[in-house]
Amino acid sequence: MTSPTTLPTRTIGERAVSAIGLGGMPMSIEGRPDRERSVATIHASLDAGVTFIDTADAYHLHADEVGHNETLIAEGLASWGGDRDSVLVATKSGHLRPGDGSWTQDGRPEHIKAAARASAQRLGVEAIGLHQFHRPDPSVPYAESVGALVELLDEGVIQMAGISNATPDQIREAQDVLGGRLVSVQNQYSPSFRSSEPELQLCDELGIAFLPWSPLGGIKSAAELTPGLAPFAQVAEAHGVTPQQATLAWMLAKSPVVIPIPGSSRPETARASAEAVTVTLTPDEVLALDATD
Repeated sequence: MTSPTTLPTRTIGERAVSAIGLGGMPMSIEGRPDRERSVATIHASLDAGVTFIDTADAYHLHADEVGHNETLIAEGLASWGGDRDSVLVATKSGHLRPGDGSWTQDGRPEHIKAAARASAQRLGVEAIGLHQFHRPDPSVPYAESVGALVELLDEGVIQMAGISNATPDQIREAQDVLGGRLVSVQNQYSPSFRSSEPELQLCDELGIAFLPWSPLGGIKSAAELTPGLAPFAQVAEAHGVTPQQATLAWMLAKSPVVIPIPGSSRPETARASAEAVTVTLTPDEVLALDATD
């Protein structure tokens, strides 16, 4: 096989990773493809230069297949011909899928610690590169949940700690509980979902990686965009790229701490997302897209 493409990098903790990652969720939940296509998608992303993959133990459909996506990612990496050590795999615990289509929470420290150890086994690693508390559990004090990450760090089960679906106050609290060792925040953020702007700005101030999940939410073909998001199609046309690629370029331009993780379940979309790092928007274009809604 040919050598993987080299992409520009950004930083999570002290680890340099590709400026755009791969979100594994679409390969394991509703509408998921067969295993062969999923592995081909992982390989396509890695060959395109992606060195950051995001997964979670809750990315599955049925109650008896916890860790479906983690196992899939491990299989994709094991069968890839490139340097697997160059790839940072991030996973999460604290979210559950009972199998009826719903999502629930379990932020108890004992659950988070046991789930992290199980994730490490499925991923086939001695220590998870980045482990994130998936979603706050209203029934458990936030500091207690994050405290489980402290223990996992100190015990060497995980190398870095992050949080997901957090508010600015929770980011500050997590940073305090972790003694300054919080390296990432993963929140929903896209052209049609911008309520995490305060979290992005706080991460920028603190130098913590901000990982937008579902970054392409609401962005479809140019003909399908709502009037408010039409400027994304206009900018895309000016650069000869897709609206999705223009969206990722816009996110990258907002702050050096932003590392989008678009989900893919097809090799062609995985490659297209990685190619977005080559798109450079002008300051005026960024401001115009900032103003859309």
